[in-house]
Amino acid sequence: MTTPKAAARAAEGSSAFRTIARIGYVVLGILHIVIGLLAISVATGGGGSADQGGAMEQIRKTPVGVILLWAIVLGLAALAIWQIAEAFVEQDPDAKKKWGHRAKDLGTAVAYLAIAGTALVYALGGQSDSSQSSQTFSAKLLATPGGVFLLVLVGLVVGAIGVAFIVRGFTRAFEKHLDLPGEPARKGIVTFGVVGYVAKGIAVAVTGILFVVAAFTHDPQKAGGLDAALHTLAGLPFGAFILWVVGAGLVIYGLYCFARARYARM
Repeated sequence: MTTPKAAARAAEGSSAFRTIARIGYVVLGILHIVIGLLAISVATGGGGSADQGGAMEQIRKTPVGVILLWAIVLGLAALAIWQIAEAFVEQDPDAKKKWGHRAKDLGTAVAYLAIAGTALVYALGGQSDSSQSSQTFSAKLLATPGGVFLLVLVGLVVGAIGVAFIVRGFTRAFEKHLDLPGEPARKGIVTFGVVGYVAKGIAVAVTGILFVVAAFTHDPQKAGGLDAALHTLAGLPFGAFILWVVGAGLVIYGLYCFARARYARM
């Protein structure tokens, strides 16, 4: 009988599977570039949803949109399976992987699967509203015993993920997962990584803050997804400038994902 570890090792040992997983980074880059451009559009007074759903809708409108959406589904599903394999396969037989690292790998896999699921909805002709989903989730949680505490906890977890992205960017911790080329390409990729991780971290952290605000105000309408977080940034003093910078940072993160597809250690 094939064990989960044996299946994980087989996935990691397949060159074809590694290629599909690398495509996952490419489509992830495309998504972040589109979201970043939508954020810049919001900053300059334009409309549209600056989140995964909005990005999927824009992609679907292109001549090869449906094909690209299916590529997103397959690429991110493969990337999720790869992350699950990373969680269970020891790279060093003499060193046990810490549960914190396993949880991170599994959490990343869940995030990839969620994005793949959104892409599948759009590929099949449907639509998704992340802000509405977040508000519905918040309302249901607030209606349960201890709902305020649970919603605050969700907000803190999401906020912590955002902070982790920011820290990973400033400390350049992402470098250890890459086989980087020599200069000057190395410096460019690292710079894109730093800027991209920080920008994404800010957007995710603000999303977490919105959940906390929704909990303390008992108003699920305050909660929202990435689009709500970016619109919140736009409402701050110098908000248009801040949102423009974050949007540009998300575009840069998308370009970093292209480099990651080439140089990620897999």
